[in-house]
Amino acid sequence: MLLFCKTIVKKRLLFIFFLLSLTGSAQAILSGQAEIAVITCGPSQEELYSAFGHSAIRVRDSESGLDLAYNYGVFKFDTKFYFNFTRGNLLYNLGVYPYTRFRDDYIRQNRYINEQILNLTPAQKQQVMDYLPNNTRPENATYRYDYFYYNCATKVRDVLVTLFGDRMQFNDSYAGVGHTIRDLTAMYLTRQPWGKLGIDICLGLPMDKKLTALECMFLPDFIESGFDHATLNGVPIVKKKILIYKSRPEVPDISMFHPWAVFGLFLLITTWLSYHDWKKKRLTKWFDCILFSILGWVGVCLAMLWVATDHQAAAKNFNLLWAFPFHAIAGIWLVGNRNYPFLVKYFMVVTILSALTLLLWSILPQHLNVFLIPLVLASGIRAFVISAVLKP
Repeated sequence: MLLFCKTIVKKRLLFIFFLLSLTGSAQAILSGQAEIAVITCGPSQEELYSAFGHSAIRVRDSESGLDLAYNYGVFKFDTKFYFNFTRGNLLYNLGVYPYTRFRDDYIRQNRYINEQILNLTPAQKQQVMDYLPNNTRPENATYRYDYFYYNCATKVRDVLVTLFGDRMQFNDSYAGVGHTIRDLTAMYLTRQPWGKLGIDICLGLPMDKKLTALECMFLPDFIESGFDHATLNGVPIVKKKILIYKSRPEVPDISMFHPWAVFGLFLLITTWLSYHDWKKKRLTKWFDCILFSILGWVGVCLAMLWVATDHQAAAKNFNLLWAFPFHAIAGIWLVGNRNYPFLVKYFMVVTILSALTLLLWSILPQHLNVFLIPLVLASGIRAFVISAVLKP
C-alpha cells in the first residue's frame, strides 16, 4: 500500500513512462508465453496500515519483456488525506509500475512475497490484460476505499470475478466459520496493542458481524487461500505457486508502554486517590475534571464518527457506554464550588452504568477491548466517590 515517490535516474524514468504508455492502451497483445499471477505480500509491524499485508496482480510476458505490477493500493498523501480519512472518504488508485520495483520494495521491508501463477488460457490472459490497463485510465483508476469491503485485496479478487463471473467458484472451506472482522484484524495486531485498542474503540458493532468466506478476503492472506481453493470452469485456477521471498524472523520489541501497564497504573492511582478523597470527604476536582473531560471528548469523537462520517464500521459503538459525550460538560461543572444536585444524580447513573458495563462485558453484542477494563473501573470508582462526597 505504498505510494512510490523515490528519485530515479533519467533513463529508468523514460523506460517506465514507455511501459506506462504501453499499458495504458487496451491494444497491448500478450504472447503465448505470458503469465498472469496474484502476488501476496506479508504484513509488517512497522506501521498500522501495513500490518495486514498487501495484494497485487503481476502481468509478465517473457517474449516482449513486459513485467508489470498492478497495485490497487496507491493513495495520494497530501493535505486533503487526513480530512478525507476523518470523513471516511478515502480515495485510492490503481497504479502500475515495473514488477521488480514493486518486489524490491517489499523485500527491503522484509515482507514475504508469494506468487500464484493463474491457470488461464491465452484468451483469458488477454481479457485480464485488456481490463487492467483500462482501469489505469484517469477516469477509471480512482475508487472509494473501504477498509473491509473494498480495498487493495478485494479489488484483486474482483478483477477475476468481474471478467469470468459464475465460471469462477471459491470453495468456502478455506476460510473456516464464525470469523468477524474484529477477530481477523486482531490476528494481525498482536504486536501492536495500541493499534488494536484504537480500532476497537473507534469501530462499533459492524466489526462483530459474522463474515462469509468471500468477505474474509479483505485480508491478502485470505485472498491467497481463496485462490488456492478456487476453480475456473471447474479447473483449479492456480497453476503454480512460487515463494519469491521468505521473510527473516524478527525479534518482537519489548516495551513497558503497554495498555495493560498504563491503564493498570492509572487504576492504582485512581483507587489510592479515591480512598483519600473518601476519608476526607473532599474531591480532587482537577483530577475528575481532566478524567471526565477526556472521556467525554472521546465520546464526542465516537458519536461524530457514527453520525457525521461515512465510516460504516463506526456505527452503533458500545464504547459510548463508558465514553459518554456529556462527561465533557460534567467534568467542567465539577470545578465549581457549589454542590449541584444534578451532578450527584448524574454520577450515580455513571456509577451504575459503569458497573453494568463491566458485569455484561463478555456478553455485549460488541466485543469491547479488555485493555479498557481498568479504565472503566477507574471511572466508575471516581463517579461513585463524586456522588457520595457531593451528596447533601
